[in-house]
Amino acid sequence: MLQKLLQRHRFARILASTTWSAIVVLGLCSCQTDGMSDITGSLGEKTETSSAVEPAHRVEFYRDRFRAHPEDTEAALQYGKALRAAGQRSQAVAVLEQATIAHPSDKALLAGYGRALADNGNFEQAFDVLSRAHTPENPDWRILSAQGAVLDQLGRGEEARQYYASALRIAPEEPSVLSNLGLSYLLAKDLPQAEETLRRAHGRPNADPRVRQNLALVVGLRGRVAEAESILKADRPAAEAAADVAYLKRMLALKANARTEADNVAPKAAARAD
Repeated sequence: MLQKLLQRHRFARILASTTWSAIVVLGLCSCQTDGMSDITGSLGEKTETSSAVEPAHRVEFYRDRFRAHPEDTEAALQYGKALRAAGQRSQAVAVLEQATIAHPSDKALLAGYGRALADNGNFEQAFDVLSRAHTPENPDWRILSAQGAVLDQLGRGEEARQYYASALRIAPEEPSVLSNLGLSYLLAKDLPQAEETLRRAHGRPNADPRVRQNLALVVGLRGRVAEAESILKADRPAAEAAADVAYLKRMLALKANARTEADNVAPKAAARAD
């Protein structure tokens, strides 16, 4: 009976932790269509806004270019990016894997392959590949940030934040890195630090739209829902703002439901233990 009780308490903790992670990952993807969006925030690539049909056209264009010139590393890289944008993640991994086999020292290909692996959930392998995409003598802040994002997904938050710190030493106050760092604090449930970091990112003139969404998510999770909605609505077209507000409410409801589930499991288990 005691063993069952402990198992149920463990389930409650896993439920709360897993749902929290899901909120973070899903919260990143609001109104985005480029793969993971990207895991904990950004894998170091600019988000391309496009129509719903454009990714398919890009796949077709770069597929033809790649097939005509399979030795062209840039063609392989762009084909892999197009496949990721279209949601064809396993295919992107396959294309870029073959390209890196043919060109094992090409840093840009390795970086693209590592991002594709991360997109596909192959986090351990992604970290190893990304580590080969730059050198300690010539570090790339984008890849350092991507490595941090992967480490966060592996549950190695403290290590992840060291990578973000290294990236910020190269690119001070870079909003994509600050956004990743803020979400890393969110995964660690340090909401005050997450909010402070995301506000720094949001204040930068070149901040990605996802930074606003991530900041609103954290503010909402801290219980200031009206303020979170104001952040999403500021200087935005009404339709876009409404969509993001609706998404925010779904995320907050998900967290509230998870808390209720976790709170209910332990009392029921304790009652049975008696």
